[in-house]
Amino acid sequence: MARVLFLTLPLLSIAACGKPHPLDESQARATQMLPQVNARAPTATGEPHVATAPGRALPASAAQIPAALQGRWGLSPADCATTRGDAKGLLIVSPGELRFYESRAVPASEVDSDSRSIVGNFAFAGEGQSWTKYEALKVDRNILVRTEMNPTASFSYAKCS
Repeated sequence: MARVLFLTLPLLSIAACGKPHPLDESQARATQMLPQVNARAPTATGEPHVATAPGRALPASAAQIPAALQGRWGLSPADCATTRGDAKGLLIVSPGELRFYESRAVPASEVDSDSRSIVGNFAFAGEGQSWTKYEALKVDRNILVRTEMNPTASFSYAKCS
């Protein structure tokens, strides 16, 4: 019995710490001006995130993706060769968008580019969702390196022939 009590006391004390405390009126007024910490941050353009219905257009972008990045790129040779629509590692880059297996992205705000790279925030849409993510794309000798943030990951694509 003492062992059970010894093991449950820490759990009870942790559970008690998580209970909200009632606020008096002045504290309640002071907290009304604080941001909602559980709310999703606005997109890079300052707009709230909204669910994107299939076929709904992404925001138009003034930034053009450099010609050196454009084309079909595969994570593996099979991504370039399949005709069944199952190329999950295929990236199609056009002047105005990136097209992935189940999503697409357009350059959003604060995008910088030169003749062989583009970096900045991209507005994504896919599977009924929309989000903004920082992307960096750079091509060197027919290898496209795409790096993204939150979480940080890097992918190397070969140019499809």
